[in-house]
Amino acid sequence: MAVNAERFLKDLHDLRGFGASGVGKGVVRPAYSEADVAARRWLASRMEDAGLQVRFDPVGNLFGLAEGPSLLMGSHSDSQPEGGWLDGALGVIAALEVARSAGRPVSVVSFQDEEGRFGVTTGSAIWSGHLPLAEADTLTDHAGVSFGAARAAMAGLAGDFVDPARFTGFVEMHIEQGPTLDTEGEQIGVVSDIVGIRDMKISFRGQQNHAGTTPMHLRRDAFQALSLFNARINDRFRNLVTSRTVWTIGHVALHPNASSIVPGRAQFSMQWRDGDAGRLARMEEIIRDTAHEVARETGMELEFGPLLGLEPVAMDARLKAALETGARDVAPGKWRTMPSGALHDATNVARLMPVAMLFVPSIGGISHDFAEDTDEADLVAGLRVLERAVEALA
Repeated sequence: MAVNAERFLKDLHDLRGFGASGVGKGVVRPAYSEADVAARRWLASRMEDAGLQVRFDPVGNLFGLAEGPSLLMGSHSDSQPEGGWLDGALGVIAALEVARSAGRPVSVVSFQDEEGRFGVTTGSAIWSGHLPLAEADTLTDHAGVSFGAARAAMAGLAGDFVDPARFTGFVEMHIEQGPTLDTEGEQIGVVSDIVGIRDMKISFRGQQNHAGTTPMHLRRDAFQALSLFNARINDRFRNLVTSRTVWTIGHVALHPNASSIVPGRAQFSMQWRDGDAGRLARMEEIIRDTAHEVARETGMELEFGPLLGLEPVAMDARLKAALETGARDVAPGKWRTMPSGALHDATNVARLMPVAMLFVPSIGGISHDFAEDTDEADLVAGLRVLERAVEALA
């Protein structure tokens, strides 16, 4: 086995060309966008050139299949609305290079909508059976477009779902998306476990009114309800959470969103992550109780959207040990075992087969931003760890 580092880096840069932002190395390649579909077509051609059988499933997950039972490797190739060039893409291109070079059968996958335009790791959630397709089709993005309508962009490519029984395990390489490796001057992180996640939309509905003539004490201002909710949540989580627990209100839509109108509706995303399923459940109770309390005090109508989520997942011991062997060979004294605070497709795939993950550093800990980057020497080091791990498994 001999991976070709130059070919690997060229493919990675070529993939960046689909949806290139014009700002640094950033990309704009959301799921089912023209850039995303074009990138998947290009990836399919590269898989064919590598001798793999190309399959698109009904939701646009792209597989390059080796003959017979094989190890599955990959990640995703869609991006955030303002994304980096490596998030997901690195794992797909590294898998492709290993598949070209390995002395054992290796298949490649690029899952669709990992970045959650419509939910939480949508493509792999559907493939793993965690999310029924009929239910997924009703999910909508922030613009109100349904998943069912969006995936029609790939209707001409779609085939049947790939049988997961043909794979012996799944390995996903990814940038860390955090500061640990970069801060410590290390090249490789072997993942021990992935945190769980919960995500839902919450809406407060008050009374839209004139911003100049409506007295403050008579207002039913939906934004003020959101503001009060946020302050109370931060206070009430204090005695429950740990240093690894995180929560985010990341998307807010005010209606009618005008300077001279008291907002009548505030819809917002509420997302929380932790490695303990019990703590995630307790956080949900606090969120719901606090929202009801705020709604009563401020005269709001309250609505909760569907609760989406995934459970915490520990990595498979055998696959993890193979990655550790590769890390010792490639980056002696410059690697560590570490948890993943970010969510990945491996969480869903773990429902079907053993999984493991490998991290390389993110410069400055930056991701989900055009400034996302990793030194190319570290990218190649990660590729060589995968190479050694596959050799060890063989």
